Formats: sequence, structure tokens, C-alpha cells
Amino acid sequence: MKYPFTFVLCFVLLLLSCSNEPDSISETLPNSNSKNKIMPLGASRVAGARPEYESYRYELWKLLVNSGIEFDFTGTENDGANYPNFNGLSFDRDHEGRGGINSSEIRSGIDAWLRESGVPDIVLFSSPGGNDDLTSITYESVLDNINAIVDAIQAINPEATIIIEQAAPPMTNEQTSEFLAVYNQIIQDVVTIAERQSTTTSKVMTVDMATGFTDAMLADDVHYNEAGARFIATRYFEVLQNILRE
Repeated sequence: MKYPFTFVLCFVLLLLSCSNEPDSISETLPNSNSKNKIMPLGASRVAGARPEYESYRYELWKLLVNSGIEFDFTGTENDGANYPNFNGLSFDRDHEGRGGINSSEIRSGIDAWLRESGVPDIVLFSSPGGNDDLTSITYESVLDNINAIVDAIQAINPEATIIIEQAAPPMTNEQTSEFLAVYNQIIQDVVTIAERQSTTTSKVMTVDMATGFTDAMLADDVHYNEAGARFIATRYFEVLQNILRE
């Protein structure tokens, strides 16, 4: 996505956003032969834009392939960049990342995307709220959108596991006091959202992408280079490997 929690004006959308109108869920949804259907959800940090900057998806895919765990990436988007084969396999390019998209647009589109791509078992919710501008939407509305997105996923799959990022920061020189106030707040608030949204059948959790993330992991002010993509992928894999083996 662009930059996590880009609620301050110093961040400019680097890619055109792409939103869809909300639709109702149909009763019959596409099925996957995999029992571990994973939807990477978010904006440009999910979509990637090789060779300018990386998504974490390719690095995560390699870790999962190497582990021998059965899985399938899912989503209505398909990455056309060049990725080398790994272990004799071609990269699974399916995802639900759109450059520049904000929480309101994800909320509007999520039902239709789930209907089109099929019910995910696991959703990787990258940098929620990352392209929202607090001059046009309140912070409370951003949190409401995040909760509604989780609700929509749980409505279509009451047993879904949803992993929400505590997002990696931008370049240090972009971390103004105004930005940090909002960034640090949402880092805490997504933990509360995860705790409150977890049910007896659907686990909602967070993954810490901020601790240990450095400027050397960025290709520009906000997007990952290869080192950053590996860092994010490894953090996801540490959580996923136990979930998938269960």
C-alpha cells in the first residue's frame, strides 16, 4: 500500500486508487482446492510495483513453498511483474492489493472481492487505514471502517483468521510529530480491534511490523525494497506457519 496510516498531508498517493462499488455476497462462491486460502489485502505495499519497489508477497510465497505447507494466495488482482520460479514453481500472483486505496474504498469493495475470488481462510490485512487523510475523514471513521472490513470477512467466513499489521514506519525524515501521534495511536488501536473482534471461531490478531524495521528496508519514503519485503514476509511467516499446520 502507500504508507501505513498516511493520515498526514506530507504523504502523497503514489499510485492511482482503484475502488469498487459494494455488492451483496452471492450464495455460491468460487472454491479452491487448497485448504489454506490466503488473501493478501491492502494497497500498494501489497500490490508492489517491480522494479520500483517490492511487495512482501513473493518473499512470503517462497517461505511457504519451502515449508511444504499447502496454501493458495487468492484475490481479484493479478501481478504482472517478473518473478523467478522457485523450487520449480511459478509465483502465485493473486492478491487483493490496490495502490492508493483507503479504508473507505476497501470497506466498499470487500464484499464484491470476496464474492469474486472466493472465501479466504486467512486474510493478511496490510497497513489498515494507510491512505486515509484525516482532513477528509475522522480518525474514528477510519477505525469504524477497519472494524467493518473485519465484520465483512467474518460474515462470509465465520471461521476466518484475520492478521492485522501494526505497520512498518516510513523513512525517518517523514516521521513528523503529527504523524507519529497518529501512527502510535493506531498501532495500539489495532490491538484493541483484534481483541474485540475475535470470536470463538474467528481469531483476529496483530503482527508487529514496526519493531526492527529500518530506513535501509525502504525503496522510497514508504515502500519496501527487497530487504524490507523479506522482513515483512518473515514476520507474517512466523505467525502463519503455526496457523497453517493446525
